[in-house]
Amino acid sequence: MTLLKSEKNSASAAASLLKAGKIAILPTDTVYGFSGIARSAENDFSTETLIASIKGRAEEKPLIELLAFPEDVYNYIDGKLPDEIFSRWPGPLTVIVENNARYKSVTGRETTAFRCPGDEWLRKVIGLCGAPIYSTSVNLSGSPVLTKISQIRCEFEGEVDLIVEDGDKDFAKPSTIVSFVGGVLKTIRA
Repeated sequence: MTLLKSEKNSASAAASLLKAGKIAILPTDTVYGFSGIARSAENDFSTETLIASIKGRAEEKPLIELLAFPEDVYNYIDGKLPDEIFSRWPGPLTVIVENNARYKSVTGRETTAFRCPGDEWLRKVIGLCGAPIYSTSVNLSGSPVLTKISQIRCEFEGEVDLIVEDGDKDFAKPSTIVSFVGGVLKTIRA
């Protein structure tokens, strides 16, 4: 199924599908991304494995989790993030942080990469889901990122439950990634 991002109820339709454990390709403020609802205390399924399978990506390589609001990160970590992170959120900056004990027990991981995207529509989808959503670029692992909606439909329409179209993203770039593990801010990908 495909929807235009500009359609009136596209955000609520995308959120309903994600909350049901389905996989969608969504436009972001960077590139198109495979998305599914993240594991949380409220749901017991993980779309991470489904996304990894579609992408042909190693399951042990974690996905970025998108947040509806910058302050939502404090639901998943202890301590404070540097002000410079919040000065770039919402926006194309991903930060790897240490999970608090509660989120570590949910994910089974010590760290998570979070991003609060600059796209208001996408933040609405995340908010309607009531949990972070996974996001990873639309491509087969090791292949170039797909930027044209016609390529995305041709390659993955039969693999996902929904594609939300927002035109081609020929000049889009992936997010910058920084780590704030152990209280040290370090650039991973500029």
